[in-house]
Amino acid sequence: MDVNRQPLFILAICFVLGIFFQDRFLLNDAAIYSVMMFCLVLLTSMFFQNYFLHKVRSVLLGLLFFGIGMIIHFYNTSGEPSGPPVKGKEAVVFIITQKLNSNEKYRKYEGAAQVGSLNFNSVIYIPRNSRELDFKHVYKAEAFVTKPYSPKYDFQFNYARYLQRKKIDYQVYISDDISSVQRTDLSVRDKIRQLRLEVLQKIDSSGMSGKSRAFLKGIILADRTEIDAETVRDFNRSGLVHLLAISGTHIVVIFGVFYFLMTRFMPLGFRRYAILASVCFIWLFAIFIGFGNSVLRSCIMLSVYFGFVLLQRKPDLLHALAVSALIILIMDSQQLFDVGFQLSFSAVLGIFWLNQPLLKYFPKPDHYVKKLIFNTVTISLSAQLATLPLVLYYFHQFSFVSLVANFIIVPFSEIIIVSSFLMAVLIAFGLGADLICRGYDFIIQMLLKTIHAFAEIDMLFYENIPMNLPEVLSVSVVVYYIRPMLLKFNFKNVRNLLMAAMIFLMIKSSFQIFENLREEILWHSFNKHDVFSIKKGNKVCFWISDKGEREKILQFIVRPYCSSRRIGHFEIKVFPEHVQKVVLNDRIYPVK
Repeated sequence: MDVNRQPLFILAICFVLGIFFQDRFLLNDAAIYSVMMFCLVLLTSMFFQNYFLHKVRSVLLGLLFFGIGMIIHFYNTSGEPSGPPVKGKEAVVFIITQKLNSNEKYRKYEGAAQVGSLNFNSVIYIPRNSRELDFKHVYKAEAFVTKPYSPKYDFQFNYARYLQRKKIDYQVYISDDISSVQRTDLSVRDKIRQLRLEVLQKIDSSGMSGKSRAFLKGIILADRTEIDAETVRDFNRSGLVHLLAISGTHIVVIFGVFYFLMTRFMPLGFRRYAILASVCFIWLFAIFIGFGNSVLRSCIMLSVYFGFVLLQRKPDLLHALAVSALIILIMDSQQLFDVGFQLSFSAVLGIFWLNQPLLKYFPKPDHYVKKLIFNTVTISLSAQLATLPLVLYYFHQFSFVSLVANFIIVPFSEIIIVSSFLMAVLIAFGLGADLICRGYDFIIQMLLKTIHAFAEIDMLFYENIPMNLPEVLSVSVVVYYIRPMLLKFNFKNVRNLLMAAMIFLMIKSSFQIFENLREEILWHSFNKHDVFSIKKGNKVCFWISDKGEREKILQFIVRPYCSSRRIGHFEIKVFPEHVQKVVLNDRIYPVK
């Protein structure tokens, strides 16, 4: 396929670049009004028949979509955040809108809260041993309302910015008793959320083990809030986290199940109605589990794809991808900066770009099973190659065992998804017999043990891998040039790939040399404790005041710092018990 024949895809890229531009430079009202006038002029020029305009029409269209991206992102981010300028405890009235991942201390929810006459969106923290909240009650409690702060250093995760993109400006910490009253204003959306919550509670009350229940809720109902840290670690280290998260594979498999059932009860001439019914079912399913990025993208792409089929036109993957991206970003341009959004679309682009060239190197399948296995392997490899730059950029870790794990586990993913879907349906309707639950539990336990075995292979696991934005762009060019080499192995294509790889290595080496020449002394604060770091070359020593916080300090300070500063070796030491201050380079640092 020729990308140059994909005008809608190119316009979507221009739209995305416009969003990035506005987010980076934050143009003010006057500048945006000028952009609006410019876009109006461009739009008007499209209606004139002129030789010169005809020659540059594609460029003008690109500029138009670039400007529209800027305008939409401006209005999605404009407006002052609302919230109470309070200190200490306040009486907070709130409802929940979404359940978030729990931790060892708190259950977390997104919700709409009120203090006095002021309304605001917030992340709500309640003690882990408190009862679970639902969507059909209004709650009231004494709570501390705080505003999340941006991190002190650039290598730390900017949680405040992350919440701001979700239009959340405050955090509410509740430690006292929570009172509640029944809501009388439940919307259709709230009723669906409550119904989903009740299904999740039914799964919790089934006879399966805790890990199997959490897996079932995650793989079908997009609820990963109660998955334990060890399971999450295993999926991350084995490169199989895509199996746990609702993605395009899940949507396509569930669509296939429903379509198969529909065609069994419909005459051959009504197949188009089976397609329409299946598409409608997928949208209902997406509404039920909540519109995540990958779910919404998959539903839109599936609808567009089968729209081409029903109209008897050749389906086009890039057109479907461009349409889904434009719809999602027009509704909320902040979604562009969500990691899940970026990984989801990168994976689809990788499949489009590399899947067919990779299939050429497999023998021609003479059986459906062989075809399924070959396609599963090539699709998985294509998606991994395309998402690798972003994975390294955001998570700074990679395991070569993920290639083997995907080849072994992914071919069985359809069976796992179908059985999990049927299990969820049975439990939702109260038909989950004890024997069926035990059988499903046994299968999932074996799956989790296999994934854990892959995750424990440390010799192939690498972490603290440095990767910045210029490196992401350069390694993406390397991935781009893999396709021509696979299609035609000749001197020109190999040369282009090697040149792209050399440019990437040059960029990487330049940043490595720059960081190794820099010395740095930083004072970090973590959970009321201090961490002191001294960097020389590619080595750093961390001094901590509390040995009990070692693992968390490793996760939130040491590893992010090492990947950001390209550290080759680090060590952690503990301050002596009675140390009260550190004197270094004529500066005094108090130790907490």
